[in-house]
Amino acid sequence: MCPQTEAAISARRQALDDALERLARLHPQKIDLSLGRLQRLLTALGSPQDVLPPVIHVAGTNGKGSTCAFLAEMAKAAGERVHIYTSPHLVDFNERIRLYGEPVSDDVLMEAFARCEAANFGEPITFFEITTAAAFLLFSEHPSDRLILEVGLGGRFDATNVIAKPALSVITPVSLDHQDFLGDTIEKIAAEKAGILKFGVPAVISAQDEKARTVIAGEARKVGAPLWVYGSDFDAYPQHGRLVYQDETRCWDLSSPGLIGPHQTINGGVAAACGAMLGWPEEAVSTGLAKARWPGRLQSITAGPIGEIVRETGAEIWLDGGHNEAAARALSHAFADMDERQERPLILVCGFSPNKDVRGWFRHFTGLARHVITVGFTSGRGGSIDPRDAAKLGMAEGFTVECASSLLHAVRTAARTRPAPRILIGGSLYLAGEALALGRDLPPQSTPG
Repeated sequence: MCPQTEAAISARRQALDDALERLARLHPQKIDLSLGRLQRLLTALGSPQDVLPPVIHVAGTNGKGSTCAFLAEMAKAAGERVHIYTSPHLVDFNERIRLYGEPVSDDVLMEAFARCEAANFGEPITFFEITTAAAFLLFSEHPSDRLILEVGLGGRFDATNVIAKPALSVITPVSLDHQDFLGDTIEKIAAEKAGILKFGVPAVISAQDEKARTVIAGEARKVGAPLWVYGSDFDAYPQHGRLVYQDETRCWDLSSPGLIGPHQTINGGVAAACGAMLGWPEEAVSTGLAKARWPGRLQSITAGPIGEIVRETGAEIWLDGGHNEAAARALSHAFADMDERQERPLILVCGFSPNKDVRGWFRHFTGLARHVITVGFTSGRGGSIDPRDAAKLGMAEGFTVECASSLLHAVRTAARTRPAPRILIGGSLYLAGEALALGRDLPPQSTPG
C-alpha cells in the first residue's frame, strides 16, 4: 500500500473515531434504556423508522448474531435485497450497518452522523440511540426488500424497539446476562426481551428455559402476538450430515449450517422457521443455512500473525465471543464434539469485560481444558477486568493459570504449552475483535458508549 493511501485511510479512520467520541459525549451514561430521546430525534429526522423495508426484529441473549446471519443469507438466496443492523462491532464500527449486506462506507456513515447531530441539536441522547438513528436514516434512504434488525440490549426499551410493526419478531435463547440493566432473574430478563412482541405480529421463539418460555407466552397473550415455538410448533435436528426442519405442514431436508457447533442446529432451525413463515422456498432456506458466516462465532483462525503461529506449531486456533454462562455451555459442547473426532489438548486464552460471571464461564470447561492464559483488552466499554483477577477466578475453578502481557503473547505461549494444542480465544466479543484486528496497522475501533 502506498504511503498516500495509508495516510488517507488513517485520516478517515481518525475522523470517524472523533465522530464516535463526540456522539458518546452527548449523554453521560453509556447505557440508559429509554425510547423517548430517540423518538424525539427520529421525529426531527422525518420519522425514517416508519418507512423501512419489512423488518425481522431479533432479540434474545445468545444466538442473535448467528440467527441474523442465517436469515440474511436465506433472504438473499430467496432473491431479496437485504440490510442488516447488528451490534457490537468486532473491528470497524461500519460492520454494524450493512447496506445490501456490505458495511456502510466511511463517507456515507459520516454524512448520516452529521445529519443526526444537527437534528439532535445538542440534546442528551445515548451513543447507541443516535447511531441507531443514523442506521434507520440510511436504511430508509436505500430501498431494499428486507431489514434484519438485531436488538442491542434487552428489548422493551432498546432503541430498535421504536419499530411499530415489524414483519416478524424473533426471540433467541434467553439466559442471565446484563443483570444490572435487565434484572437478576431469567423471568425478569425474559420479560424485557418479550417487550419486542407486537399485536398481530407473528413471533418465532427459540428453545427456552421453561421459566423464560412461560414469561414470553404470557407477554404474547397480553399484547396479542401469535407465537411459533421451537419444540412444539416446529423442530429441527441433525441427520446424516444434514439439518431436518419440521412443522405441521412441511418437512425440509436442509444443508448443514455453515456455522459450527451443536447450538447452531437450534439457531438454524429458528431461522428456517422464519423462512417458512415468510414463504421463502426450501431451496433458499437450505442455501442460506450453508452459506452463513459470522465472524467471532467459533471461527477458525488461519491468517495473520495468529495464522503464522498455527503454521509454526501445528496448533488449531478457534475464536468465539461468547461471554456468558449459557454461551460457555454451548461452546463446551462444541469442543467436546471436536475432541471426540480428534483429541487435542484444549487451552483457553481468555479475557472478560467487567461484571461478567467469569467463574460461571470457566466452570463449563472443567474436564475439557486444564490450562488457562488470561489477557486484557482495551476496546469496549471500560476495557477488561485485570487479567490477574481473571486468573484467580480460573484457579478457583481448578485450572492452572498464567497471565500474558498481550493477546499475541498469550497465543504464542498457549501454542507451545502442549504439542499441537487446540486453543480457544474467548470470553469477550471485544477480545475477539482484537484478535481479528491483529496484523492490521490500526486497532479495532473502540465502543465509546
